[in-house]
Amino acid sequence: MTPLFHRRMVTPLGRPDEQMVLNIADEVPVRMVFNEILPHGVMMLTPDHLEDFAFGYCLTEEIIDFRDQVRSVTVSDCDDGLTVDITITGDCLARLLKRAPRVQTGHSSCGICGSDDIPSVAGIARNPFSFDTQITSHAVRRALRDLDQWQALNTSTHMVHGAAWASMEGHIQMIREDIGRHNALDKLIGGRMRDNRLSEPGICLLTSRYSYEMALKTIRAGMETVVAISAPTDRALRLAEQMNQTLIAIARPDRQLIFCGGSRLQS
Repeated sequence: MTPLFHRRMVTPLGRPDEQMVLNIADEVPVRMVFNEILPHGVMMLTPDHLEDFAFGYCLTEEIIDFRDQVRSVTVSDCDDGLTVDITITGDCLARLLKRAPRVQTGHSSCGICGSDDIPSVAGIARNPFSFDTQITSHAVRRALRDLDQWQALNTSTHMVHGAAWASMEGHIQMIREDIGRHNALDKLIGGRMRDNRLSEPGICLLTSRYSYEMALKTIRAGMETVVAISAPTDRALRLAEQMNQTLIAIARPDRQLIFCGGSRLQS
């Protein structure tokens, strides 16, 4: 098993005789291959929940539309990293083969970097969310209050992002962590997809900023309500507005700002 972090000795600045031990999260090159024939680049990830990542990545990158279009996911060791071989249905593979490949390796901070085009709202091919589902302010605050307790890897390292899912009542049900915020979100989406729970309403919590590519991923996964610890970019906010997504950001347990979609919220 590839370790998630390593213990390293460091020296405080100005105190050369002192040493302290820190847990440093690792990032591992993960080579993605489809159907054992099609290399799809290398992503830098925290090496856990890679099956979840494969499902979530395939959905948010529009390689698949449904869970059953992934036939299998196999993780194996390779030189200085891991290989994830994803077997998808023939129609999905044919669609993928027609795409222009990305022009660079995916770094832990990458979203749509390396793509030839910028996805638009029209390209998402879905209608704006309805406001039928209601979320209470109490549920949002409960989820935010409990979020730290669920971030096990971040508690050890203080350096990874988290993406969590909470029920309508604000009870956290799942969290995925990674050095890359996009990776953490893909892992969360994939985990919920594999559990056949992607259509259930609830709250997505993110410990990062809400950028355009993060908005694309949540919308493609049908996430109507997003709570982000940091602020959104303006492009992400415009996308959330157009899709009737409820976006709460710069969110702390004692203070949250509603950027759009307030009609979904109850006091």
